[in-house]
Amino acid sequence: MTSPTADLRLNARWIVPIEPISDKAVLIDHCILIKDGLIAAIEPQANCSYRADEVLDLGDQVLMPGWVNAHGHAAMSLFRGLADDLPLMTWLQEHIWPAEGQHVDETFVEQGTELAIAEMIQGGTTTFADMYFYPQQSGEAALKAGIRAVCFTPVLDFPTNYAQNADEYIRKAVECNDRFKSHPMNDAGLVSIGFGPHAPYTVSDEPLKEITMLADQLDMPVQIHLHETAFEVGESLEKFNQRPSQRLHDIGFLNERVSCVHMTQIDDSDIDILQKTGVSVVHCPESNLKLASGFCPISNLSNANIVVAIGTDGAASNNDLDMFSETKTAALLAKGVSQDASSVPAIAALTMATLGGAKALGLDEVTGSLKVGKAADIQAIDLNVLSSQPVFDPVSHLVYCAKSTQVSHVWVHGRCVLSGGKLTTLNESELMTQAKSWAQKINAATVK
Repeated sequence: MTSPTADLRLNARWIVPIEPISDKAVLIDHCILIKDGLIAAIEPQANCSYRADEVLDLGDQVLMPGWVNAHGHAAMSLFRGLADDLPLMTWLQEHIWPAEGQHVDETFVEQGTELAIAEMIQGGTTTFADMYFYPQQSGEAALKAGIRAVCFTPVLDFPTNYAQNADEYIRKAVECNDRFKSHPMNDAGLVSIGFGPHAPYTVSDEPLKEITMLADQLDMPVQIHLHETAFEVGESLEKFNQRPSQRLHDIGFLNERVSCVHMTQIDDSDIDILQKTGVSVVHCPESNLKLASGFCPISNLSNANIVVAIGTDGAASNNDLDMFSETKTAALLAKGVSQDASSVPAIAALTMATLGGAKALGLDEVTGSLKVGKAADIQAIDLNVLSSQPVFDPVSHLVYCAKSTQVSHVWVHGRCVLSGGKLTTLNESELMTQAKSWAQKINAATVK
């Protein structure tokens, strides 16, 4: 009998598949077989039934799904550290929005997104959600790098460099969606487009209703910043006599297509609405902490069977795109907020940062876990370093002590985009040169 064939066989000491969730969270001395960009099999190394064109022995490394960074503003990496240690609205209104008005164009977005993608790949991220202007450029950058992306086109009531009003933002989102559905480089479906209404305080009811209708017709995901600050909730109560979640629920905006970002100011009534509508929550703990926005009660959300994902937010408010750091912070913060050391154990945190993100973005049939038939979106983490010794539980190590610098390899849809810690699809020195050039330009404009 002829053995089945694979393009690539990955051997590793440990595999953390995430799915199915069971007592066997870790497979020891197994291998992953990849064919045509998909996971063909996961088998014990000792009796693997496949012949592979290429075999990679990774020794004392862990194979796990690539991180799904479920919320960010990739191009804002070029504003990293521009205006730190300020409250959210001061930071936005007095620094970030003016800087965007001066600098954001197609070139800014293309080069800023490339910088962000390089950082994310080096840290094991294989899928990212982006909410920023010029999504065509963000999507093109993702295709060039070979990473999976969901580009949420911003929608606002007011003008920016990108569009003049809500109708124009929405029209551009639909046009961009059409372009990527027929894009010659997008045959693997790496890039998809969604609607990104900024927040309830920047988008009025009618555009939100239109987005809901179009998202359903065109099968597009939706992402919105929601309940980010106490000020936002208080303003909504004053203006509408309703909490923001209730207002969005009443107009029919909230449904299973929608992921709500931040959610630091929520009570039992909000959780009830989230349960009823099937929305997901994207937790951005480090950005929330840095901007003093509050704490998202992810233990309560998980107990209510609400999907929780993890995102870094943008580098302008984080200030990195490191999902190792983000996942550790999420797990520790959950314990502190709930005052329960058993809250959000390591495997739950890993699940939020992988499969949870995939579910929030509508990609859980494609990515987020190592499962036969899913895309081979995989990262390899080297635990054979002093700071990760000894290894009693690799799952615990992945959350509490492993660092992004320990990522050795990354594959997206079976394509190696990081090999031995080196980028294979992007030129690191070019990105450094571009970033330094933007720093000079932005700094010169800021000094004036």
